[in-house]
Amino acid sequence: MEARSETPTITRREDYAPPAWRIPDISLAFDLDAERTRVRAVLEVECAGEGPLVLDGDELDLKSVAVNGQVLGEDGYTLADGKLVIPLSGDAARVETIVEIAPAANTKLMGLYASGGNLCTQCEAEGFRRITFFPDRPDVLSRYSVELRADKVRYPVLLSNGNPVAAGDLPDGRHFARWDDPFPKPCYLFAVVAGDLRALEDSFETMSGRHVKLGIWVRAADVEKCRHAMQALKDSMRWDEVHYGREYDLDVFNIVAVDDFNFGAMENKGLNVFNSKYILADAETATDADFDAVAAVVAHEYFHNWTGNRITCRDWFQLSLKEGLTVFRDQSFSADMGSPAVKRIEDVRALRAAQFQEDAGPLAHPVRPESYIEISNFYTATVYNKGAEVIRMAATLLGPENYRKGTDLYFQRHDGEAATVEDWVKALEDGGATDFGQFRLWYSQAGTPTVTADLAYDAAKKAATLTLVQAVPDTPGQSNKAAMHIPLRIALFGRESGSLLGPEQLFQLRSASATMTFENVAEPPVLSINRGFSAPVTVETKRSAADFAFLSAHDDDPFARYEAMQQLMMDRLVDAVKNDGTDAAPLVEAVSRTLKNQALDHAFIGESILLPTETMVAERLGANVDPDAVHIAREGLRRALLEGVGRETWTALHASLSDGGPYELTPDAKGRRRLKNVALGYLFADADDAAVAVAEAQYHAATNMTDRIAALGLLVDTDAPARERVLQDFYDRFKNDALVLDKWFTAQAMATGEDALEKAVALAAHPDFTIRNPNRFRALVGALAMNQFVFHRKDGAGYRFVADKLLEVDAINPQTAARFIAPFGRWRRMEDARAAMMRAELERIVGAPGVSRDTFEMASKSLV
Repeated sequence: MEARSETPTITRREDYAPPAWRIPDISLAFDLDAERTRVRAVLEVECAGEGPLVLDGDELDLKSVAVNGQVLGEDGYTLADGKLVIPLSGDAARVETIVEIAPAANTKLMGLYASGGNLCTQCEAEGFRRITFFPDRPDVLSRYSVELRADKVRYPVLLSNGNPVAAGDLPDGRHFARWDDPFPKPCYLFAVVAGDLRALEDSFETMSGRHVKLGIWVRAADVEKCRHAMQALKDSMRWDEVHYGREYDLDVFNIVAVDDFNFGAMENKGLNVFNSKYILADAETATDADFDAVAAVVAHEYFHNWTGNRITCRDWFQLSLKEGLTVFRDQSFSADMGSPAVKRIEDVRALRAAQFQEDAGPLAHPVRPESYIEISNFYTATVYNKGAEVIRMAATLLGPENYRKGTDLYFQRHDGEAATVEDWVKALEDGGATDFGQFRLWYSQAGTPTVTADLAYDAAKKAATLTLVQAVPDTPGQSNKAAMHIPLRIALFGRESGSLLGPEQLFQLRSASATMTFENVAEPPVLSINRGFSAPVTVETKRSAADFAFLSAHDDDPFARYEAMQQLMMDRLVDAVKNDGTDAAPLVEAVSRTLKNQALDHAFIGESILLPTETMVAERLGANVDPDAVHIAREGLRRALLEGVGRETWTALHASLSDGGPYELTPDAKGRRRLKNVALGYLFADADDAAVAVAEAQYHAATNMTDRIAALGLLVDTDAPARERVLQDFYDRFKNDALVLDKWFTAQAMATGEDALEKAVALAAHPDFTIRNPNRFRALVGALAMNQFVFHRKDGAGYRFVADKLLEVDAINPQTAARFIAPFGRWRRMEDARAAMMRAELERIVGAPGVSRDTFEMASKSLV
């Protein structure tokens, strides 16, 4: 029996050493069954250094080990702490192992597991070791030959990576399929799916004229919900050819959707496995945001074929090399497919909501971390979203032509390799003929830099001087940091004319402080800075409410215009919290003016006039936060905008956008729905009978999920009789659709009424709630943990409920539990009583018997 150690092992980047043995080829044979699957692995190994062959394994029932055809006795190898160590002599050998695994009992959803009667795999980051013994690290690249054998009735479809090469029947009602992947890949990209599935099929002709067979495999009843995903796949394939010169390289490309999945999707070579929520979409069951997410995630996983698969990571510390780059690519794709301005707003909002919080808390880490206990804990907003912003900055500094030269060089140099961040940056430097020495600090220094900008105007000289000062805050393990290389897009507008005073400039802030002079400035200027959010920094200025109102009306950069309105709102909210009151008149005027501006599209207006979330306000306050005061201030400002702009105006706006026509997914139609539902939200700042009636009417008349769930989410937060009516109706309509029922749970978990927590606790006992499905757990417990007002309820009951559920799910699926530790890590920013209760829950989690390494790492770091 394998011996195990309970002492957590810390993996450090500085300790990296190349593998002692290469494995250029591996053959796998699966006898598939939900209860007991047998896996035979044949590894062709070649000596690359010194030492024995070390293979990783986790919860494997080892049946035999053989070397060059000779079965080894127990004295021929050692098995301890998840390592199978085999002494080998010579330069090469053939190593064969046979193991058995139990997919139906695999609640961790890593390795081979059962979902909805089907079998599927998830191997990133370290799941392949739960399938067979192998050096489970990304720098061991192998060519895979796979044979799958299974009952033909239970598992009529047998899929794996690469191209299909053979299939046929076997005795006793079984059948087989063989797959070969000609491209070397790390084991985390291995995939198998077996089940009773149907495919939406299509094809794609590549830029060189090759025909690729496309298939999206789902339950038979869900095939029609795959059409949007299929179009997104074809759009992605063409976009990657045009913008990066990357052509798909296999004869087939398959996607499989499963209900039980820890992540959003997985880019396994030629066989992507998706959480079904990112594939299935139609107007009745998916919102506009769901449609956008499907297209973005399909694109993301497809783009990984080159940025992640053909070129992979040398080690997991280089994770952003594939994820940050691919997020940037999927963001660029989505911007091209829709509204670039709205997409940029959405991306920055997501960055601030998750990554800025991460940077400001105990879990702050560089884009390239230096150590970890469980690598799954570093699939973070910093690695993904901030990593994408680093790529965006590099592209901005280089310009489109040189950026393309750099990426072409990267693909040319490193195709078929396991690369590093240094390899990527060097290719950009060489392609763009530039020096990114200082820029590399974005990968090694954690924290969100603050740039203080002070603009002085000399009317006599008609000159303006901009003084910039940067500061990078201390973060866990890092202090006294070097100045960053920060690209800032800057422009000046005439306060009197409202016009640009000269062209926009790209200023590269590379020192702790710098000045920038503008000549021939004919009138007092207003500063527009970090336009397009050219750098992931916080900007502090002495601009007044009048300046922000001015920019919200005149700035020609869409993001800067949005940012001015948001800053105007944020300043009013912070003042309301600190001073128990505020002058909302400048904001009311700015919102009213924006609503009347027919030159702006509906989606942009809707985004601009949304109030910052309570979480964002709390982050801005910084310390000694009272969530009750934040909630009161935000609700007060919402009512001020309702009354100041005018109930009649909001009502008329909502009515004018409620056309009741057939559902369309055009940017204009999406924008109309967005603004309409923002207007409805403002009417609910005072949920009187008239507002409730409007929302209930919208709910029942809705021809799409976007309008229906928007109305439901507002009605759930009232005590009107309509609340129970629409909740019951929604449940009756969609109780058999798991993804839509998740929305029902989330809508209630996000309510803010006095008894919202008690209702959420009751939902945890609902027959349709289960902690075994990550989507359902996120829909209720995860949503409540994000509900600033209820999670931070003054009596601590919100903390206790979430912590109880995290410990419960940790016992079966540690990755799901670990992902929701982060909200507790904000305890330092809370007022003393709440801080003490949050810290106590973290201590309870850390000290819980049998707590997983995943959850222990996140909770213990949150206490430091």
